[in-house]
Amino acid sequence: MERKWWTLIVVCAATFMLLLDVTIVVVALPDIQRALSSSFSELQWVTDAYALTLAALLLTSGSLADRFGRRRVFVLGLVVFTLGSVLCAVAQDPVMLIISRALQGIGGAMLFATSLALLAMNFHGRERGIAFGAWGAITGISTALGPILGGLITSGISWRGIFWVNLPVGIAAVVIALRKVEESKAPHAHRPDWAGFVTLTGGLVALVYGLIRASETHWGDHIVLACFVLAVVLLAAFVVVEMRVAYPMFDLSLLRIPTFLGGSVAAFAMNGSLFAMLLYLTLYLQNDLGYSSLQTGLRLLVISGTSMVVATLAGRASAHVPVRLLIGPGLLLVGIGLFLMSGLNADSSWTHLVPGFVVAAIGSGMVNPPLASTAVGVVHHFRSGMASGVNNTFRQVGMAVGIAAYGSLFTARLARGLDKHLAGTPQAGQSSRLADAVHQGTVAPLLAKQPELGGAIHASFAGAINDLFVSGGVLAVVGGVLALGLIRGKDFAAVHEQAPAAEPEAVPA
Repeated sequence: MERKWWTLIVVCAATFMLLLDVTIVVVALPDIQRALSSSFSELQWVTDAYALTLAALLLTSGSLADRFGRRRVFVLGLVVFTLGSVLCAVAQDPVMLIISRALQGIGGAMLFATSLALLAMNFHGRERGIAFGAWGAITGISTALGPILGGLITSGISWRGIFWVNLPVGIAAVVIALRKVEESKAPHAHRPDWAGFVTLTGGLVALVYGLIRASETHWGDHIVLACFVLAVVLLAAFVVVEMRVAYPMFDLSLLRIPTFLGGSVAAFAMNGSLFAMLLYLTLYLQNDLGYSSLQTGLRLLVISGTSMVVATLAGRASAHVPVRLLIGPGLLLVGIGLFLMSGLNADSSWTHLVPGFVVAAIGSGMVNPPLASTAVGVVHHFRSGMASGVNNTFRQVGMAVGIAAYGSLFTARLARGLDKHLAGTPQAGQSSRLADAVHQGTVAPLLAKQPELGGAIHASFAGAINDLFVSGGVLAVVGGVLALGLIRGKDFAAVHEQAPAAEPEAVPA
């Protein structure tokens, strides 16, 4: 078999492993919480540590790969990701798991930043379309299989199994990459933008930490306010750095292209609405309705399965339909689906969510296939790596900020609901204890001793989730409207009408 086909195999295997870990972990989170006695904020960090490091390092990893070699960074990413997976599997406390998830995110950024570059270097003409099509199919399949595989492994083995499965895949991928994948570098690679990396990373961490801490304390907490101020200062500094540095990791002039800006907004809104909501849907299905990991995964398959089918159709349609008519209406459908999920009460069953699941999944399937083209389709090829990286960064930032912000809203709304439903009852003083039980996932043992508290807990949990659905729906609708207004067909045509770029192609090392 030719080397290029081995490259396709190893890149698809790494991508499958990388994206599978985004959704496979969600279903296992309640089991992880109980096994490690994690707090609610630590549970949020298990997901956000991965998303944040992935977002912060994507652009820098691309620069390092251009300078030191795509295969070298890809293999290093495989090693770091696999090592992070092993450390996750053996974690004995929440802090170790969070740090290990961050390590996974570092490795994931290296893999994501180099995967398409390796394919582009090895495939040309019609074969490049085949390779990119296979890679795109893997991204859809991995995301769709995550919930059900997570449920099967967690229920059948343990939550640690969802990390152990990465070990054989990672080792095999490293061996194949070292033996079969050719090295390549950019001929005139620039030094990484370390100042941009530090300010962006610091700003995002401060913002997410402030949001998560607000769920533990309150919005007026001094540390929370200090984090928000620090986030504003560092993110403003990032903008200044990118405007002044000779070779920025994020060329801000890209945002002057309406379609690029619209695609970035859509990426943030997509991951910050439905995908960030998966954590809280899982908590509702398991901690409130009492389903197992496998039962939860089967129910979430309604979303992932429907989305994958629609994404296949949307991918074909994107060659004939303007992308704004897929992305904008798709996000509007995501918002409508989230609105349909709201209206839960103490007596609701999971079937109340099904119409919203289907509508939101259809919208998600419409958005994801054409979204990448809003980044790479409106810039010259030598900027496509940065453009794709920026789009993926907006995705991961949307996920991280969404999870943190929804956690704060959930905590505040849950506390208000418990106070309301227990007012005037003998259990009126138990609101804090009940809220802790909800956050710790220990509602079932509590209700076994005091079943009379069930109505208040279920009603308060449902009310808090309803608020999240509405918030996420608003974000998706706003993103859809902005995408419809910003994404323009003439931006795609303009890039082909300009003079060819002088920047040379990457060459083998």
